[in-house]
Amino acid sequence: MPPLTDISDLSGKTVLVLGGTAEGRALAAALADPVVPPFRVISSLAGRTREPLRPAGEVRIGGFGGVGGLVDYLRAERVDVLVDATHPFAEQISANASAASAATGLPLLVLRRPGWTEQPGDDWRRVPSLEAAAALLPHLGRRIFLTTGRQGIAAFADATECWFLARSVEPPTPPMPLHLEVLLDRGPFTVEGELRLLRDHGIDVLVSKDSGGADAKLVAARRRDIPVVLIDRPAAPPAAVLAGSVEEAVAWLRS
Repeated sequence: MPPLTDISDLSGKTVLVLGGTAEGRALAAALADPVVPPFRVISSLAGRTREPLRPAGEVRIGGFGGVGGLVDYLRAERVDVLVDATHPFAEQISANASAASAATGLPLLVLRRPGWTEQPGDDWRRVPSLEAAAALLPHLGRRIFLTTGRQGIAAFADATECWFLARSVEPPTPPMPLHLEVLLDRGPFTVEGELRLLRDHGIDVLVSKDSGGADAKLVAARRRDIPVVLIDRPAAPPAAVLAGSVEEAVAWLRS
């Protein structure tokens, strides 16, 4: 990461944060801190949830209409730095951000929390996709806890031999598994709560994306000796500066 310089050079700079994650909200709050020379912070949310958690600073909700729309927005708002703080599996917007950065010459910072690391006692199967996870499930168990988000549930629609408990912020849309119970909830979650959920629903397999961050469900699965099917995250966009924490991102933006 480049050395830090005088942060007074930052006063008035405009930063567009492609957010929707806890890291995106934390970054917006840090950049809007009145103690330091302020950025103009704009957070863009995809609008896929009806009641999103709103970050500090300006907020826009909705898509851009592809790379061209994002480029037009960057120019119209005189953005100085583009930050991709979206979910590690939000491949399309990340690809669009990379292309828009190349088209405009704006620096692109990708804020990605580190993925999970297997611990002693874990029983993990890493797979490259949701479809690969669905194909593996009949060999592992019959009562599945899905924590892949509502958009990932469709990949399990043909797994008719399994029963699924799916947790998401918003209700899923078809296609869906034949035997499905949906739990609408938003984290953070506790280890005790996850242990109770696994026990009460008789869960024998956990399926999740390697999104990193809080790992209460993984700890609970370890304690109950439940196998985990973990979907590997896609590679970060090319030609981007990578930060693994909000602190690293702020340090780079101040340089």
